[in-house]
Amino acid sequence: MVRGKTQMKRIENATSRQVTFSKRRNGLLKKAFELSVLCDAEVALIIFSPRGKLYEFASSSSLHETIERYRKHTRDAQTANRSSEQNMQHLKQEAASMMKKIEHLELSKRKLLGEGLGSCSIQELNQIEQQLEKSVSTIRARKNQVYNEQIEQLIAKEKALEAENARLYEKCGIQPQQETNGEQQRESQPYAESSPSSEVETELFIGLPETRARRSILPPLPPRSS
Repeated sequence: MVRGKTQMKRIENATSRQVTFSKRRNGLLKKAFELSVLCDAEVALIIFSPRGKLYEFASSSSLHETIERYRKHTRDAQTANRSSEQNMQHLKQEAASMMKKIEHLELSKRKLLGEGLGSCSIQELNQIEQQLEKSVSTIRARKNQVYNEQIEQLIAKEKALEAENARLYEKCGIQPQQETNGEQQRESQPYAESSPSSEVETELFIGLPETRARRSILPPLPPRSS
């Protein structure tokens, strides 16, 4: 015969309720004992009957020790919960403060970029101008420092290349060529102007070379009379 499912509600009949209590109480105490033995767990069970009679079970030597352990654990858990809540509240306050700082920094950034200046007073504008001038001075000083460092690096590189060039000349047995001042001047002026005393022959002559040579020796003829 299949056992029907018991409804989870109060049993109205007093006799049936008392019988069910006795059976289930004994089964619950048995299960508590088995749990403590099989799993090596500390189990404490307290049962009050409908008439107020106490039934208890403790796997340890004393039920009061288990109850004190439970109270201590509860106090520690409550303390941990309070600490966690306090930490959470502190984190929320810190997050709100960080948000305010971020908003302030965003507003300052916009003002430095020249935006949102309509609500600024003369004093605030002067402070922004002084801050920008100070920033520009710092940037220029850093830029000059970088330039000087690059120049020093290039000079050192040039000296290293000159030393390497001299070493290669010495290794090959070749004397390095040194330019004189005259050669430097001639190279610096490759397209010097010609002397004004230079003459260019522009006379056109048609005839044999002998005739041209004789003509250049003979004096010019006087002009014909008309």
